[in-house]
Amino acid sequence: MTRGAGASRLARPLLIAFPAVAAVHLAGLLTGIQAAHVATKPLLVLLLAGYAAARGGSRLLIAALLCGWAGDVLLMLDADAAFLAGMGFFAVGHVCYLVLFGRAPVRPVTGLVYAVVLVAFVAVLWPGLPAGLRIPLTGYSLLLTAMAWRAGALGRHAAAGGALFLLSDALIATGLADLPQLPAHNFVIMLTYIAAQYLLTRGALGPDEDSTGAAPGAYREGGIRI
Repeated sequence: MTRGAGASRLARPLLIAFPAVAAVHLAGLLTGIQAAHVATKPLLVLLLAGYAAARGGSRLLIAALLCGWAGDVLLMLDADAAFLAGMGFFAVGHVCYLVLFGRAPVRPVTGLVYAVVLVAFVAVLWPGLPAGLRIPLTGYSLLLTAMAWRAGALGRHAAAGGALFLLSDALIATGLADLPQLPAHNFVIMLTYIAAQYLLTRGALGPDEDSTGAAPGAYREGGIRI
């Protein structure tokens, strides 16, 4: 058995483990069991990264997921420096996604909608944000919004993933600005975040068996392979 074949055999177990761990994590948030949160959060995106690697995903996709994993771990620490470092890792992950998406066309109208939402949301957040977070969070929001818009280059799954990533981080930002919170706020944040990372990964990898003959992890549009 070749090394590549061995790695591909891990894809299904990793894909099964991901929703199982996600379910334990989300149940822990709903029930207030802190141990479930601490034990499972570092595994979530790490499992996705392993799945992407087993499927032959691009280095950019795996790098984006590993940056998300590092951000997740840092955000578990209750410290301002860890929060900023975690946001930095997520920002690098968004850059990886943007490069992965390439220059494939996306709808300009969608970009306009995202731009309007970004400006309106930052305007609402600005008065309540701590002074030291205003500029970094605005820059991060711009990068995240660009990623969410450009995700449409990989199809509907990635487009949905980009939108959910934006929603998840927007909910985090409302907490930083002391705005009203949703019931089960942390549960909704993690539910949308987990779904976002999965959908972005699915969009980047494509189907398990590509009828066009593309290798696993390849993205084809207009004859372009990324």
